[in-house]
Amino acid sequence: MKIRVFFYLIGLFFMGLGVTFTIKANLGAGAWDALNVGLSKVIGLTVGSWVFVIGVILMFINAFITKGKPKFLAIITILLIGFFVDFWMLVVFKNMFLDGMLKQVISLLLGIFFIALGVSMYLQTKFPANPIDQLMISLHERFSLNFMVAKTIGEVVALILAFIFQGPIGIGTIIITFLIGPIIQMFSKPISARYDLLLKR
Repeated sequence: MKIRVFFYLIGLFFMGLGVTFTIKANLGAGAWDALNVGLSKVIGLTVGSWVFVIGVILMFINAFITKGKPKFLAIITILLIGFFVDFWMLVVFKNMFLDGMLKQVISLLLGIFFIALGVSMYLQTKFPANPIDQLMISLHERFSLNFMVAKTIGEVVALILAFIFQGPIGIGTIIITFLIGPIIQMFSKPISARYDLLLKR
């Protein structure tokens, strides 16, 4: 159980770090993160607070799509992700402003790396998924869509909303959209093997 909790918490910790790096890069954040930043600028509250609010809304949308009950335990996951995003954004990197394209690109790539690493770690634990990830699963189950189509639908909806709320959409958004899946896939096998090995000890 300790290994599960460790992988879960460290995974979400890395996710928050990765999201922060992609936002700080100022080249365009991932669709959902761009939406959260836009909402923070237009309406108020922190980016991490909007991670939680959007997550709760999606939790009920997922239940509606699958005609099931909301997965309330997911609140723990989105609460932790929101907390870690605010921790990195408002405490550790509060005064970090990147000048120069090279630094921005490095920040973006580091962000993608840590998001993929974090997702790969926390998904091993089988604890409640982030409602954004669950949206893809819900669309797949309800409409028999393949995961790529289901994921794309969610990303397009988030992009439209991010555009409406003036979120940071740019070349980075496109890069994240196309790279994040393959990198998560690349990390999943070795992390899964390490996780299984630690569980057997």
